[in-house]
Amino acid sequence: MVERDRSAQAYWSANLRIITGCLIVWVIVSLGFGVVLAPWLNNFHIAGYPLGFFFAHQGAIYTFIILIFFYAWRMNRLDREFDVDEI
Repeated sequence: MVERDRSAQAYWSANLRIITGCLIVWVIVSLGFGVVLAPWLNNFHIAGYPLGFFFAHQGAIYTFIILIFFYAWRMNRLDREFDVDEI
């Protein structure tokens, strides 16, 4: 029983590290690039649009979609590692 509790705690700890990393990326892209660094990023252009504008509108969305797929992939790997996968 104690071994199972340790395993569950290690699993949850690893899950929290993944979530924390995803949230850090989310904050950097949405708040950092889209708001705080937007004036500086606007000196650069992608397809004729200022880079700060791009991150605030399109770049953040692309990053969020990538984060969703990364989280699903990483959690599937973690589930297999702790032998709690569904398949």
